[in-house]
Amino acid sequence: MKIGVVSDTHLPRFGDRLPEALARGLRRERVRLILHLGDFTGPEVPRLFEEIAPLEAVAGNNDPPALVRRFGRRKILTLAGVRVGMVHGDGLRGATIGRSVAAFADEPVDVLCFGHSHQPVCERRGTTWLVNPGSPTDKRRQARYSYAILHIQRGRVVPRLVWFDWA
Repeated sequence: MKIGVVSDTHLPRFGDRLPEALARGLRRERVRLILHLGDFTGPEVPRLFEEIAPLEAVAGNNDPPALVRRFGRRKILTLAGVRVGMVHGDGLRGATIGRSVAAFADEPVDVLCFGHSHQPVCERRGTTWLVNPGSPTDKRRQARYSYAILHIQRGRVVPRLVWFDWA
């Protein structure tokens, strides 16, 4: 099972559609699900992802109340036997990674997906994969735009970052 992981699209601020490289990449991977980790920004943005694959999401600090009500701010999914935690990662104290890890301190997950910082992360910490896909539209302090793919097979997770240029 391949899952696309995206965060911090901030549309329509950065355009009225998904970057073509992102949409094409998710379709080429034949993702069965897309996880969005918040900061869609516009209430119409989830539909753009749903045109590609089913969507699970959490809201971010820049999302309108309607998206917060629809998606919530934190969740755990079990996908092919793997527990995946989702949170945007914003907050008042500490670094984004620390806040995200703390959000699941009492409920261990196999993969912790978070956003907010626009800084891609794909690293293993103990038994948990930490995945921040960066941003496909606002590459703060990064050379390229990014998203992530989780490949889950027989209870094993292989995450990877995907880098692209937005033309």
